[in-house]
Amino acid sequence: MEPIPAFSDNYIWCLSNDQGQALIVDPGEADPVLDYLEQNNLQLNAIFLTHHHFDHSGGIDKLRERFPVPVYGPVDSPCGKVSVELEDSESAVWDGLEFRVIAIPGHTLDHIAFFCADERLDQAVLFCGDTLFVGGCGRLFEGSPEQMQRSLARLRALPDETLVCCAHEYTLANLAFAQAVEPENQKLSEFQVHCQQKRDQHQPTVPGRLELEKEVNPFIRWDAPAVCEAAIEFGYNHGLRVDPAMPETIFAAVRLWKDQFRG
Repeated sequence: MEPIPAFSDNYIWCLSNDQGQALIVDPGEADPVLDYLEQNNLQLNAIFLTHHHFDHSGGIDKLRERFPVPVYGPVDSPCGKVSVELEDSESAVWDGLEFRVIAIPGHTLDHIAFFCADERLDQAVLFCGDTLFVGGCGRLFEGSPEQMQRSLARLRALPDETLVCCAHEYTLANLAFAQAVEPENQKLSEFQVHCQQKRDQHQPTVPGRLELEKEVNPFIRWDAPAVCEAAIEFGYNHGLRVDPAMPETIFAAVRLWKDQFRG
């Protein structure tokens, strides 16, 4: 499984088998995918789409001109390119691997994730598009904070060893914000150094690992005392009602804080 760089900070994911077949996830651009397939002697035989945004779907038509393969994606997606529509809890099967579909509205209303914990994989895999990032989460373009918090809670409940295969290299900016929320989080500080070293060597910081995200990512740490305290203070200063007993209000405060963050 490899992240293929696209645009300035996107990742298109490729999962391949020993027979030279490839699954591509969220192909916003076609040319980087075609180059990768040629360089690795692979044949595309399926596309997964997490949501309709162009930087995830823009390369589908060109890829399907070369490889007329099925596109598995959300029901009623504005993208208009999905040939196999999937609802929450349904499955998409590729190379005998069953990927469970998880509906995760918030970033967009049609957003879904693909999760697979097949023993043939070294670790469980989550293709989560723009909902959960390493150290962060996606902006709310269509959904509400309540929807996004519930969606993230579903992802947070997955096994700790799950690989978080997100679609952007936003990690350093996310961790800079996380430090503002939790400056005393030692695990976060160590992880920030680790990720900076990776970027200094022009290496991706993805995939993440869900177990670590639960320790460093403020957007899924709504029950961590330090995050709650920081969210309450931010909410007080910005006229928001923040209640520690209501995790959606903690999340809403942290998300608004990040939207305004310039650190």
